[in-house]
Order: sequence, then structure tokens, then C-alpha cells
Amino acid sequence: MSAALQLQPEIPDAEWRTRCDLAALYHVVHYLGWTDLINTHMTARVPGEPDHFLINNYGEMFDEITASSLVKMDLDGSVLSPGAAFNPAGFTIHSGVYKARPDANCVLHTHTRAGAGVSLLRRGLRPISQDSLHVIDDVVYHEYGVPASAEECEALGRSCAAGSCVVLLNHGLLTLGQTIHGALMRLYMLERACELELLARQMDEPPVVIDISVQRKAAERMRKLRPAPEYGLNEWKGLVRTVERKGADFRR
Repeated sequence: MSAALQLQPEIPDAEWRTRCDLAALYHVVHYLGWTDLINTHMTARVPGEPDHFLINNYGEMFDEITASSLVKMDLDGSVLSPGAAFNPAGFTIHSGVYKARPDANCVLHTHTRAGAGVSLLRRGLRPISQDSLHVIDDVVYHEYGVPASAEECEALGRSCAAGSCVVLLNHGLLTLGQTIHGALMRLYMLERACELELLARQMDEPPVVIDISVQRKAAERMRKLRPAPEYGLNEWKGLVRTVERKGADFRR
């Protein structure tokens, strides 16, 4: 355990489990190649403490993050982990979502090439792939605002009230969920949809648009599937096993 956290009272079991899962998530994101050096962030709300969340210690690469190095903050911006650092824009984004969405227990934000590419288009995602049908009914578009400002915090909260898969225009992607694995599964499908969207836009002919009746049935199915506690769980377990086989040491 880090020296900073050794100075604090013993961490409750539920928080420690969440810390381990969130640290694992950072290693999974590293494995998937979704990093932007140290400049994106994933968070989890602390169990039983709805006004507190965990975020990466700013400066650590994602494959360096451990359960004890994660930073505990409150929704007002106070840091409860002595000696820790955080990304101010990260606080703005995540606190805004948690304030607006009490059902959200995990928020993921990335700057991938595919996600950032689609973010340059006003309403970039179209119903042209099986992957897009997993998310498109839940996609919202958020106007670019002044980073790390109170106004942006409030504006993002308003956008997230309308959906859990967010294209941050001129910026990147964001997803939220009731579980870490659920938020990750949303991001995976959103990322895939963006990749295929950009591929389609490089072709010399327009893409095939999926029939509207199929779109409606897919949306009905996903609205039932996404809130389920098991949504994305098997994929999550497999990814955690994968990073552990590659030597990830995050439970410390």
C-alpha cells in the first residue's frame, strides 16, 4: 500500500474491492490501447459514500496504477488522499456526471483516434453497423465547453441526463454505468461503432443504413440489456484475466 494511504484509517472492504476493480480497469484500458499518455481518466463512486469517488493519481501511466494509488475525492473537489494529485479537467467531467446521474457508479473518458475523429462531426454516428445498434439509441452529443470550469461541469451534467454514451464534440468519448463492467462494455461498443463509422466515411460509396424497424427492435433489446447487472460482466472477467496473465499487478 502507498505511503500516503498508510496514513489513513483502514480502507473498508467494499471500497477496497472497488479500488481493485478500478485499478484493473486502468490496466485493461492500457491493454486495449485507449490511453492518451496520462491525460484521460476513469472513475468509480465509493460504495456507501455517494459524494465520493476514486480517480487516478495524475502523473501515473495507466499500467502503473494500483488500488492504493487511486485518489479519493469528494464532489466539491476536496482531496481525501494526502499528497495526491488529480487532473482538474478530470474532476470537472466526473463530478458533473455523478451530480447529475445518481445511478452512475462508474464514468469512463477517452481520447482515442476513432472517438475523437467522430467527435469532429455534428451527429457523427449513423445506424450502419451491428456495433452502432448497441449504443446509438443512448448516444448524446455534448458541445465543447471551457475545460475545468463550473459552467462545463453543469453543462456536462445536463447532457448526461439524456444518455449514458456521450460523444464530447471536438474532444472524445464518455460512458457511464451502474457498474464498472457495464460502463466498460458501453465504451467498447461505442468505440467499435466509431471505428466502423470512420472506415465507412473513407469508402467511395454511401454505407448501407440498417432498416428502421430493425433499429427499433435493437433499441428495445438494448434498453433491457444495458441496465442488467450482468451486462458486460463476462467480457470484463476475460479482460481482467488477460491483463493478469500479462503481469498486471494492481491489487496492492
